[in-house]
Amino acid sequence: MASAVLEACDLRRTFGGVTAIDGVSLAVAPREIVAIIGPNGAGKSTLFNLLTGHLRPDAGSVRLGGREVTGLAPHRLCALGVGRSFQRTNIFPKLSVLENVQAAIIAHRGRGRDLWSRAEGLFRDEAETLLRDVNLLDKAALAGGALSHGNQKQLELGIALAGRPELLLLDEPTAGMSAAETHDSMALLRRIAAERALTLLFTEHDMGVVFSTAQRIAVLHQGRLIAAGTPEEIRAHPEVRRVYLGQKK
Repeated sequence: MASAVLEACDLRRTFGGVTAIDGVSLAVAPREIVAIIGPNGAGKSTLFNLLTGHLRPDAGSVRLGGREVTGLAPHRLCALGVGRSFQRTNIFPKLSVLENVQAAIIAHRGRGRDLWSRAEGLFRDEAETLLRDVNLLDKAALAGGALSHGNQKQLELGIALAGRPELLLLDEPTAGMSAAETHDSMALLRRIAAERALTLLFTEHDMGVVFSTAQRIAVLHQGRLIAAGTPEEIRAHPEVRRVYLGQKK
């Protein structure tokens, strides 16, 4: 796909003789919302780690906007417009909500040394704008660790957006959320993606979230990509119905 924002070609990765990712190829177009699904142990998090530089593939390649980035360190990918969230929230629990986002902006602007000085005023307006975008401005003074799980996920999104990404990878963005939090979180993500012209790639176990949000779905099983297509195509795919949805052919 010549116009792909992200392209993986024949990625392979083993751990102690166990093949976690086995020849996976995937391309994501600009502003596309793509979900990666599969049973536990299918290789979803490993694939994310290969795509974001946290792991180096044994074989295959990763391209970002046509540029070879295989094995490039996460911070270098971030500088190229890639943002990521994790299954577990990744915030500073003792810093305020505002300070969490300020710290992220300071780091992305190459002002890391300012974290050790008086940095209260640095990028405050930009941080407040981000908090407004993720519906947390009214909680700016609270400690990050005092937020609900759903609000911490919103804060993590704000931190990811501090790097001004064009591509955002979200690893189970609704994990641990209540039904109400899940609904609100995905509505927020769809709005942010539309407003900022973001490309989204996410993993998720909640099929309601997947089929209501993704424009295209890729299905992993035992480290291999067994299907990719629209939600309608995935619902009807016999192999997916057998190995993932638990239905017979």
